Amino acid sequence: MYCDMPDLYGPQRNQLLAALPRPERERIYPHLQLVPMPLGKIVCEPGDVLRYVYFPIDCIISFLYLMKDGASTEVAVVGNEGLVGVALFTGGEKSRSRAVVQSAGGAYRMLGKRFKDEFHQDGEMQALLLRYTQALLTQIAQTAACNRHHTLDQQLCRSLLVYLDRLPTNQLKMTQELLSNMLGVRREGVNSAAARLQSLGAIRYSRGQITVVDRSKLEDECCECYAAVKKETDRLVPQVPVERQLCASHY
Repeated sequence: MYCDMPDLYGPQRNQLLAALPRPERERIYPHLQLVPMPLGKIVCEPGDVLRYVYFPIDCIISFLYLMKDGASTEVAVVGNEGLVGVALFTGGEKSRSRAVVQSAGGAYRMLGKRFKDEFHQDGEMQALLLRYTQALLTQIAQTAACNRHHTLDQQLCRSLLVYLDRLPTNQLKMTQELLSNMLGVRREGVNSAAARLQSLGAIRYSRGQITVVDRSKLEDECCECYAAVKKETDRLVPQVPVERQLCASHY
């Protein structure tokens, strides 16, 4: 049942869950569990069999591809527009990358078996998740092209804008180690790129925190990759206004 007062931590804070028709929401929402997602939490490792699917509401989860020598690079980012666990309904069952929480918050999780049962009912949820998968693949492909063809400064601008879109403030908690892991470069390169953006008046960067002072300057310095991914995601994943939420007492 629904409550009249909106719940700031309700399932509809996730755009995929919010876009479901009412009959599917009524079936799915009771099987969701709100869980904390602290900074640095590893949601899954490469080769793990996925037991749950996660729908972020205010956290950000990064997918890192790991190399044998320990190097890593970020290939995708998921916030409240998406989910973690695509392999559960594409048939792979196992993760091929590390999923780690890069900005703390909460997420709703659902048992994988129940989730797959719902997906295979061939309803609107299935169509919605397939569109989201296309958007995610676009992000991965565009990120790969960006990492190969664009400068580190441009890549940093793209990453900051991607994170900024998924946060309620203009402040991002990002250490040198986190930034270097995201971009797959040495810390010295990150420092140089961040210093340049700071000199342009786009950001303030100190002690693991980046404050975006002028978003328009980030967009001016960025390559076309950010806009291309955002346009495709906006086309495929509906942005649903938060209206009526499930009562928090259900969780």
